[in-house]
Amino acid sequence: MIRATGHIAAGIGIALGLALLAGAAFAQTAPTRDDIVGKLNHFEETPEVDFPALKQQVMERAKARIKNDPGPVNRPPIAPDLAKLPAFNAQIQFDADTPIIQPESYQTVGRIADALVHASLLPYTFLIVGHVESNSKTREANAILSQRRADAIRDVLVNTFKISTKRLQPIGLGEEQFLDRAKPTSPVNGQLQILTFAKVPEEAPAHPAAAPAPAAKKPAKKH
Repeated sequence: MIRATGHIAAGIGIALGLALLAGAAFAQTAPTRDDIVGKLNHFEETPEVDFPALKQQVMERAKARIKNDPGPVNRPPIAPDLAKLPAFNAQIQFDADTPIIQPESYQTVGRIADALVHASLLPYTFLIVGHVESNSKTREANAILSQRRADAIRDVLVNTFKISTKRLQPIGLGEEQFLDRAKPTSPVNGQLQILTFAKVPEEAPAHPAAAPAPAAKKPAKKH
């Protein structure tokens, strides 16, 4: 009986040890605020991007049935200039085929929010870029899903962490700009990107109210 109890205690100890190791491993994979700031604070130049046009191009290309499509490995990126921007690639976990963020990714989203209000990043606006790895879904479905996921991250940053919506531009690229073109089905291609895009536009100074015109002097009464 004592021996059996010892085995149970040993089993519990091993289970607790594994749980602690798993927790430590998770903690190590969560980025720090400084990790994110370090990736994003090297802004040089704003690329010329028409976002409404880019969204339309993504959907049109994703829906097209091109006879000579080069395939996912050789498919050219749809917005190559974005690759020149400072980037932080985040492994955000979502429920399958939805924009619902899984609880284990809440900490990462919070760290992103902390980074965006860091003094060195406050002068900038950012892109939230959604991607999806090549899978059994259609490219059109993945383009829509990537946009919904980028929108979901934007909404959390704005509504929960009070980041100004003027500083965030979500864009979903689906399968049209793989992060690892050599391995289209790799989970790396499902990562979400935060890109430093431009400087926050300076607000025009308010014009001071015009001084009221001096009251006209009344003529002196004659005695």
